[in-house]
Amino acid sequence: MFTLFADLITYRWLSLNPGAHLTEALHFFIEDTTKIFFLLTVIIFFVSIVRSFFTPERTRRFLRNKRLIIGHILAAALGVVTPFCSCSACPLFIGFVESGIPLGVTFSFLISSPMVNEVALVLLFGLFGWKVAALYLFSGLAVAIVAGIVIGRLNMERYVADYVWQIRMGEAAVPEMTWHDRFEYAKGYVKDILRRIWLYVLGGIAVGAFVHGYVPENFLLRYAGPGNPFAVPIAVLIGVPLYSNAAGVIPVVQALMSKGLPLGTTLAFMMAVTALSFPEAMILSQVLKKELLAVFFGITAVAIIIVGYLFNFVMG
Repeated sequence: MFTLFADLITYRWLSLNPGAHLTEALHFFIEDTTKIFFLLTVIIFFVSIVRSFFTPERTRRFLRNKRLIIGHILAAALGVVTPFCSCSACPLFIGFVESGIPLGVTFSFLISSPMVNEVALVLLFGLFGWKVAALYLFSGLAVAIVAGIVIGRLNMERYVADYVWQIRMGEAAVPEMTWHDRFEYAKGYVKDILRRIWLYVLGGIAVGAFVHGYVPENFLLRYAGPGNPFAVPIAVLIGVPLYSNAAGVIPVVQALMSKGLPLGTTLAFMMAVTALSFPEAMILSQVLKKELLAVFFGITAVAIIIVGYLFNFVMG
């Protein structure tokens, strides 16, 4: 649907030449803008409805009865079965924090959701076999769990934006609340969140569109090809400005591996594209202060680099 809408504007209405840098960049921008804002609206609305039934106190009581490591595992597993891109996972992250779920546990979800999903697993299994698919699944879960635990141990709650702690959405959950009240509340919350982040979303997508349209396809192979000992961190650095979900980047992964790029380097690039992106950073900058945002990106990037080198060693 979103691709067809972008096709209609770029090729029919504007009559731009397919394959041109500007056309590809504009097509990417239109498609991702409509897709992300649609997903943001739907997800924020749905989460708001669900959360209207649960007070922060009830959520905290539930979590106090669970071991913290179990919370990280459950959050990472939830991310696997919720195949959101890094941008559309952010509203759920915000909702978790506001509900009183520990910060490290919320990060386990935020990392796992875009990095690992069942669509990518099926595609990897079909293209490369069950071993590669299993390595992708377990390494993605490991990155999400370990990164979440480390962030949780750093006690960085003070670096979450003040307004997040001030929103007490769950306190609206009272027995007298009607469905009309819940819908009105959810509509108001959608407007509030989009008002805060829309400009940052557009800016991040614009960066991704420029990279998509103007960066040569062999750019990664040129600088992170076989034989380069720094190929994995270079692949991660190249992947961060890009933006895609795990399923969308699979064809790129297949093309890179067919040209001789090692599996670990390729998966590190894929994980960086899906779990770390400029649009995500711009959205999260409205929720996280720069210190926590830097820690999140740094820890996740280091974990992905370690996984990349490990895969290259094991498969090499």
